[in-house]
Amino acid sequence: MNYIESVNYIHSLLKFGIRPGLNGMDALLHLLGEPHKALKYVHVAGTNGKGSTSTAISNVLIEAGYNVGLYTSPYVTDFLERVQYNGEPIDREIFANSVTKVREAVEFLENQGKQITEFEALTASAFMCFKALDCDLVVLEVGLGGRLDATNVIATPLVNVITSLSIDHSAILGNTIEEIAFEKCGTIKENGTVIASYGQPENAVKVIKKICLERDNSLVVPDESQIKVLDSGIFGVEFTYKNSVYKTSMAGFHQIKNMTCVIEACYVLRSFFEISDDDIYNGIEKTVLPARVEVISKLPLVILDGGHNEDGTKAFYDSVSPYLYKYDKICVVAGMMADKAVKASLKPLIEYCDRFIAVTPDNPRAMSCDELAEIAKQFCDDVTAIPSPVEAVKTAVEALGENDALLVVGSLYLAGEVRETLLKLF
Repeated sequence: MNYIESVNYIHSLLKFGIRPGLNGMDALLHLLGEPHKALKYVHVAGTNGKGSTSTAISNVLIEAGYNVGLYTSPYVTDFLERVQYNGEPIDREIFANSVTKVREAVEFLENQGKQITEFEALTASAFMCFKALDCDLVVLEVGLGGRLDATNVIATPLVNVITSLSIDHSAILGNTIEEIAFEKCGTIKENGTVIASYGQPENAVKVIKKICLERDNSLVVPDESQIKVLDSGIFGVEFTYKNSVYKTSMAGFHQIKNMTCVIEACYVLRSFFEISDDDIYNGIEKTVLPARVEVISKLPLVILDGGHNEDGTKAFYDSVSPYLYKYDKICVVAGMMADKAVKASLKPLIEYCDRFIAVTPDNPRAMSCDELAEIAKQFCDDVTAIPSPVEAVKTAVEALGENDALLVVGSLYLAGEVRETLLKLF
């Protein structure tokens, strides 16, 4: 298969949906020669902040001169954002060759009546790629949950990171924070080290501590009292942690939570790799993700964000709202998945804006623009429903004055649809 054929094949497995469990992955990887066992890992689980944290850890190790694989999701514009090598999408030929081998194994299992999901096939392909490239370390981001996630076939990682926890994917992971924490902590293996974000809900902390104790893990929580914010704005945050200065190019105080996890994880990794203070500083500063409070234009201000649940959109609102008072009019273009807490997630932004445009992201789980518009009308007088996200942002941009602001929010699926259009317009 060539690259396009390999991506189409991976997507063809979508019809099997999400089927948590490790039996399929174990069988698939056995046929492929257990490629995952040849690699070392940092395993990153959590509800919000996984992408930023994973990417920053990867960047620190790259700064230190190591060959690093990064497995993350979802992607915004390029499918191979999900499978990276040294900070770039992996070589298409290497990926296609790996998927070709995975397909043979999948078809063998299908003939035995065993179905392999899209995420399982992609995860196995990523393991094959990283082994072929002889990565020194792989930063492995959990897809969904943790305990039964396809990435959880690995042995004890060099370090386990649990980012900010909140209730999400309740139909699969549970309805309480304790149930969510239990699933996320399923990545914790025997005799490891866990870095857990500070500021977690108290009941989640109890679960994390209990599982760490049961599995003989050291637990490290960044010391919030050691943090001092030096400067903050839409273009990033500068802060000190344990008397060292760091700067993240991503907006929001929630990034301090993520980056202190990165710092503590790198302290642990120093037992295995040579990592300098400059490597940590530079890796964090260079970490920028598309559609994470991404400033597309300064005048007018245009920001794209993929926060897709209540905590994610709150973090976005908290990041930008202190700086929006200087703009004449605020327009919000939003679309969300119907299985999220849509009203609670978007209410602060809808109340704040002068104009709201509801869209329907291209996803079977998306809430229709008409339904979202009805919710928005409870909090804003100027509400429009436009099904096409691309047409919606074009409409919004045409009406922008130089001192106006446009916020495009609600889903990474939406961000992926409109990012290229926005970049061309500005």
